[in-house]
Amino acid sequence: MLSFMARFDEPSYALMRGVSGLLFLWHGSQKLFSFPLEAYPDVPAFITYGAGGIELIGGVLVMVGLFTRPAAFVCSGTMAVAYWMAHGTRDLFPIVNGGELAALYCFVFLFIAARGPGVWSLDGMLSSGARR
Repeated sequence: MLSFMARFDEPSYALMRGVSGLLFLWHGSQKLFSFPLEAYPDVPAFITYGAGGIELIGGVLVMVGLFTRPAAFVCSGTMAVAYWMAHGTRDLFPIVNGGELAALYCFVFLFIAARGPGVWSLDGMLSSGARR
């Protein structure tokens, strides 16, 4: 029925990967540099530097598609831990505990880790250059 959309499979996946990484890196930027918003002052240092570093560096790597599978896998795990540490203890349902974004990031990054870099990625460019 919507077979005309099939030709946009690879570009739309690349855009999803890139935008997900871009949005994720801003969470790390907020934690580490208080940019573009002020960081939460009551967050423990291990979360600020641990999760913030993963969000910033992992977000950049996923966005540009470099070391995509391991970077996305680590980002996915970080969001799973974030969900259960910050949200899952309040209530089981994400709509109630405010953890929708953490849960969504977790599964988007898990999908990216499973699918790989796709088109418009540095991994793809480097592997095609190595084949020549």
